[in-house]
Amino acid sequence: MHTADPRPGFAQRMTKEEINACPIRRWEGVVRVVRTKEELSQAVRALAAETILGFDTETRPAYHKGESYLPSLLQLAGEKEVYLFQLKHLGLPGPLREILADPKVVKAGVALAYDLQELHKLARFKPAGFVDLGALAKKAEIKNHGLRGLAAVLLGFRIAKGAQTSNWARDVLAPAQIQYAATDAWAGRNQKSNSSPSRLLCFCFLWYPWPCWS
Repeated sequence: MHTADPRPGFAQRMTKEEINACPIRRWEGVVRVVRTKEELSQAVRALAAETILGFDTETRPAYHKGESYLPSLLQLAGEKEVYLFQLKHLGLPGPLREILADPKVVKAGVALAYDLQELHKLARFKPAGFVDLGALAKKAEIKNHGLRGLAAVLLGFRIAKGAQTSNWARDVLAPAQIQYAATDAWAGRNQKSNSSPSRLLCFCFLWYPWPCWS
């Protein structure tokens, strides 16, 4: 059962069983996989018009002691399109670092500190405009802090985890990986519309004003 909620309209906690009972939703819009300089230029031009982006990264999983990998994928979700940047081919080039350092562009996601720490291993930049939805959930006394838990609590749907531990460093991403990565970034973005994802950042704007965001 949900515990009492100090924020009207939001469950304070959902159990694993309750989350699994939620319907699965996926990003159904345009996804663009970016792996060349030309594709990067086109993506950056399109993202220049955005003020709020969903943010996430994916890394090849390590299964052996002492094994580790750099981030393989950076996802940025705009209003109508999601961009998947294959860092294996691109590195972390200047145009992407400029977006990550732009305080005028909100980048919303979960567990951002680790993602940013890992991206710094590719190239140094000064992060700005990042909103950690998990941290805001903790301040609101919501016990589910991960992206999937927050999607269920605040948005009423479940994100499938099938491709989560797949090989993100492969040259060509599988359709299931593309769908998973796009959905993760989309779930953290306010689309400024009547669609469900708008509830997440609207919640953040309502209860925690802009000055407290880093």
